[in-house]
Amino acid sequence: MSSPNSEPRYVISIAARMVGVEAHTLRYYEKIGLVEPYRSRGNIRYYSEADIERLRYIKTLIDDLGINLAGVEVVMRMVEKMVEMQRRIREMELQIEQLKRGELSKKTRKGGQ
Repeated sequence: MSSPNSEPRYVISIAARMVGVEAHTLRYYEKIGLVEPYRSRGNIRYYSEADIERLRYIKTLIDDLGINLAGVEVVMRMVEKMVEMQRRIREMELQIEQLKRGELSKKTRKGGQ
């Protein structure tokens, strides 16, 4: 099941207005792989809240920090990798906790016999 933030809901003109860029800029960002809006059967682009957030982040990198598009691509890849690494760390921490609980319950059973 998808989250409400990933539900496609805004056409390109509305998304562009929300982000503060021109529609052709969003088309270009899609072309170079910075964003992947949902496409309807009629090939209409629909942007989700998550897409809008991502686009605002990209705009901040460009406008406020002066990063060019090549730099934005690098930053976005690094952010994605960091998010994936954090997810994997959380999984491993859960596995460690499960292993610890398993060891404790084994010790408790041995001690109780």
